[in-house]
Amino acid sequence: MGARMENLSNSDKLILLQHAINKYEQENILLEKLKTILQQKDIDRSIATLIATQQVRRIGPDILQNNVSHIGELPDLPSNLKSIIDSL
Repeated sequence: MGARMENLSNSDKLILLQHAINKYEQENILLEKLKTILQQKDIDRSIATLIATQQVRRIGPDILQNNVSHIGELPDLPSNLKSIIDSL
């Protein structure tokens, strides 16, 4: 596995999460995939940040969705994160 999450900045974690949400909208699947990369507290904190800043919205009890009507396009995926997303 390429970059471990400890080496990623908070903004990298948020971008990673947005792209992971784009791939898996169901929260339980998303968490299952991300827990091999991120610590649970980082996942929870990042999801809370994305929801608070209206970049991600919760649809029903267990679906997360990028709020593209609010943010426009997803942020570009840096090359160091691309391999992580591809491996999810």
